[in-house]
Amino acid sequence: MKDSYDFDRIIDRRFSDSSKWRRYAPDVLPLWVADMDFASAEPVLRALRERVEHGVFGYVQEPMELRGVILERLRQLYGWVVAPEALVFLPGVVPGLNLTCRAFASPGDGALVQTPVYPPLLHAPENAGLACNEMELTRMPGGRYEIDFDVFEAAIGERTRLFLLCSPHNPVGRVFRRDELERLAETCLRRRVIICSDEIHCDMVFQGSQHIPIASLSTEIQDQTITLMAPSKTYNFPGLRCSFAIIPNAELRQRFQRVRQGLISGVNIMGYTAALAAYRDGQPWLDALLSYLEGNLDFLAHYVSAHLAGIRMAKPEGSYLAWLDCREAVLGGDSPHEFFLRQARVALNDGLSFGRGGAGFVRLNFGCPRSSLEDALERMRKALDGASSQAARS
Repeated sequence: MKDSYDFDRIIDRRFSDSSKWRRYAPDVLPLWVADMDFASAEPVLRALRERVEHGVFGYVQEPMELRGVILERLRQLYGWVVAPEALVFLPGVVPGLNLTCRAFASPGDGALVQTPVYPPLLHAPENAGLACNEMELTRMPGGRYEIDFDVFEAAIGERTRLFLLCSPHNPVGRVFRRDELERLAETCLRRRVIICSDEIHCDMVFQGSQHIPIASLSTEIQDQTITLMAPSKTYNFPGLRCSFAIIPNAELRQRFQRVRQGLISGVNIMGYTAALAAYRDGQPWLDALLSYLEGNLDFLAHYVSAHLAGIRMAKPEGSYLAWLDCREAVLGGDSPHEFFLRQARVALNDGLSFGRGGAGFVRLNFGCPRSSLEDALERMRKALDGASSQAARS
């Protein structure tokens, strides 16, 4: 249906129990959390309506088709053949990160992360009593981030048991190349470090890049890897809490399942319903969404370069999140997050929450109608121009 692809449509979310829209005052435009402002795909909405009309919401098992649909998707997209029993359904990727830390390390052990990174990857080790071994990604002169593999290996200590990989990387937007993933995996295999790969943004990849699940590189690597994926970011239903782990190694899978018993439930009825409809029938909507997001990204990159004084960004290769370097901007003594919230009434994620390398940065969600993005950027421009004028007068 044509109107299901109308990504320019403004949907009022302020009175919908949206955490994105209710955290700040009504005059603040929120472009922070990774939650898009688009209606989900029509096949998803239709399936949810039909499920509600059924009227009975008893205890649930996964839909019979869902496991097969996911396995076929992995085969078609990545050439990755996975056994059906390798899939473990979860109510979110973040629970999967926390389960992994508890299942495969003991208090006092370490988990390695590449910063700046999605905050739950920093918190999951701490929640399990682990040391968070941070290695900072290298920001190149043009803003692109690279991996210093000597630094990566040096960050692995005697008690490092896990590597928490974010791929595609949030917030820096890298879609890692095959050779990069192979070097990371080779080091982990040699040092006997289990890989937990958060790949929730795997479907949100732009032209010129190709997502490769690190576990798909070889049998040896997949036997030492827990991969976390979900339809929820891709098709914009994060509130329905549906994700899955891919754990081909039976011993690792048993350890993972043992830790969750009695603590982490399965997926709810609506999450299962939405996931099946999205993966089975949602590809045309996703293709249209990616095209729209790429247009937003082009607009954003041009606007930042042309109109936001002192702000720099490299185009992300994946996700709908931009990482803005504000270290050269005139902000009147505020952090970038505080400045844009107070002076522009635009809410962005504070780079400090992403760990080392995040100071002086903000994360901006461009998964919104173009008019909302234009409004936010114009507010930011006016705030920056005002701060520069005031500084010149001082």
